[in-house]
Amino acid sequence: TNTSIMATAFSCDKSTAPAEFIANLATYAVENCPVSWSVGAKAAEMVGRDSYFQGSTPLDTWVGYLVVVGFGALFSVFTTIVVYLDKTFAGNASMTSEHFNTAGRMVKTGLTASVIVSQWTWAATLLQSSNVAWQYGVSGPFWYASGATIQVLLFGVLAISLKDIAPSAHTMCEIVRARWGKSAHLTFLFFAFCANIIVTSMLLLGGAATVEALTGMKYELAAFLIPWGVILYTSTGGLKATFMASYLHTMIIFAVLITMITLVYIKVYSSDQIYSFLDNTVSYSPEQCMAIYSTEGTVETSFFYSGDKTVLGQTEGTAQYACGPVSGNAQGSYLTMLSGDGLMFGIINIVGNFGTVFVDQSYWQSAIAARPASAAKGYLLGGICWFAIPFSLATSLGLASTALMLPISRGEAGSGLVPPAVADNLLGSAGAVLVLIMLFMAIVSTGSAESIAVSSLVAYDIYREYINPEATGKQILWVSRVTIVVFGVFMGLFAIALNAMGLNLGWVYLFMGIVIGSAVIPLWNMMTWDKASGKGAIIAAWGGFALALIAWFVGASVESGSVSVATLGSNPVMLSGNLVAILSSGFIHYVYSKFIDPQEYDFSTLDANIHLVEQDTAGLTEDILDKDEIRRSKRWIVRRGYLLTFVLIIVWPILSIPAQVFTESYFAFWVLVSIAWGFGAAIVITFLPLFESQDEIGKVCSGMFNFVMCKKVEGEEFAEEEPAEPVKEPEAEVEADAGESA
Repeated sequence: TNTSIMATAFSCDKSTAPAEFIANLATYAVENCPVSWSVGAKAAEMVGRDSYFQGSTPLDTWVGYLVVVGFGALFSVFTTIVVYLDKTFAGNASMTSEHFNTAGRMVKTGLTASVIVSQWTWAATLLQSSNVAWQYGVSGPFWYASGATIQVLLFGVLAISLKDIAPSAHTMCEIVRARWGKSAHLTFLFFAFCANIIVTSMLLLGGAATVEALTGMKYELAAFLIPWGVILYTSTGGLKATFMASYLHTMIIFAVLITMITLVYIKVYSSDQIYSFLDNTVSYSPEQCMAIYSTEGTVETSFFYSGDKTVLGQTEGTAQYACGPVSGNAQGSYLTMLSGDGLMFGIINIVGNFGTVFVDQSYWQSAIAARPASAAKGYLLGGICWFAIPFSLATSLGLASTALMLPISRGEAGSGLVPPAVADNLLGSAGAVLVLIMLFMAIVSTGSAESIAVSSLVAYDIYREYINPEATGKQILWVSRVTIVVFGVFMGLFAIALNAMGLNLGWVYLFMGIVIGSAVIPLWNMMTWDKASGKGAIIAAWGGFALALIAWFVGASVESGSVSVATLGSNPVMLSGNLVAILSSGFIHYVYSKFIDPQEYDFSTLDANIHLVEQDTAGLTEDILDKDEIRRSKRWIVRRGYLLTFVLIIVWPILSIPAQVFTESYFAFWVLVSIAWGFGAAIVITFLPLFESQDEIGKVCSGMFNFVMCKKVEGEEFAEEEPAEPVKEPEAEVEADAGESA
């Protein structure tokens, strides 16, 4: 019971560790042993371990193959059947290239929100968020969640702007080409591909590492096989299949999330217990931590520090486990928002994630697929619901890892193994299976979105633009499907190469803003500022990228005296590169557009330069693209998006400052917010799409019933629509002269 746990968790006696080990600890005045030695499914095995998994796995290898291969096949069959039923019984269009890449441009609010949650839930969302909780305490989950939510909220402004000025677009680079010409198009095509490759790399790095740690499946094999679960159903059903599968993925992720929250704070422990355990964790001195994390309970046999060295009680090296006061936190506590390193991570997170939303074609594609009335609301609702995943999950599993003082090494935490370790400790094999399934859902949902995004860029911005301007719908569809297969295979091999270079999930996560951050502000200006210069955008994107790399390398050299993977990965160095990327780019583009090459662009002419391949006007009719409704939606998202952004990154942190180190009651309230947010988001994201689609679901169900009962339906109610005839595209426009700006 909870009472007995409280009574015995801190006692150091022979029941928690070998007698000789306890006797040695006593010489360092260690009276309170880690909680993990007293409770949990693997308590007896925690003493003297230098890592949690230690090369052993809680699950058999066949479980890894079952999840990686079996679930991929299952979702392929499921989505294929659902898409077929939707076409056959709900009267939706057959598969044209337009439908494959835009899902008919008629997706409603609930499904849009569900898709945003799904494609924004990376492996890093589940794994890295708990890693920063392990490192910084309560500030880590908050800064991860808020620092990656505001981009989705603000992208809602671009989503509704797209419906206003470029409703016929298939990709963001098409819009760049239509407004700024070929040179800018090639520039932002480079950054778009970088965004897709970096995001997919993080999916596979975190996913393959976790699959290997939990099942023993070879890392290289897992990294290569995981993409195939995405390839199969994405290449078959296109964007609509991706959306339908994403809804199911999101439901499963939230189901596991709620299970973990309930276990940590309701069933096994309580907020008061976790609070006491965290206080105990930071109460140890360095010598006590060394004695606890040792083979015999002595400083001499310790593995607590890397490059362990002790001189007259003074230790040198990097602590490898969560024990003792937290450097940079108020009073060394995990229970405070006053964390220097936590704030630094938050800034890196904010800057880097602007790149992975604004430069990632998958988010533009979701905006393209949504109804105009649903675009703004879907992004706002999706951002609010997504906040619960890193915030609630890491507040439970991430903090529990430090509270229980599990022997999770810094290397394991950096590879994203905190959630599986805690789940395994609490539930044994069942916990490991739940985390593995949750992780696989995140990988395939985001992976499918990235695959369809890359296929659209290749089909429309390379093949149609530069190879075959007269491409038909069938040719576009063929190129899209081939690209999905090639990209999946390439990313599997690329993830293997990154791992061989010694790059893990945490390193790549901090690095992404340096590469793609310089493209953010020019893209925002493209959609919202009539004076934005195309030449200025090119100079800003490449200039910001170059300056970011220089700042990154110089920062590593100044801080550590050398440049290596390790020195380049420190928080201050990554922060300098991320900030220079986005700020220098914005400054360059503003100055160039304002004072050197100001434009007077007429946004009403933009959509005329974007052409459909087939005359599929679904979602493009005048009654749907109502200008008054779009203007109202834009005002709606601007007010709420800016307000929520201000609350999440300014108001909430400021209100937490007076608390300093949380009291027991304050922490209980913090936990209550995380639980309520998690349950509320799960309810909304599960039932709203079903409620909005009840007519379509009813049609499919009645159609299936009539088919099974051999009943004829008058008027061929469920007949498929004929695909539209392809239309001849106008010849590619000649590039404007240097003196003429698009």
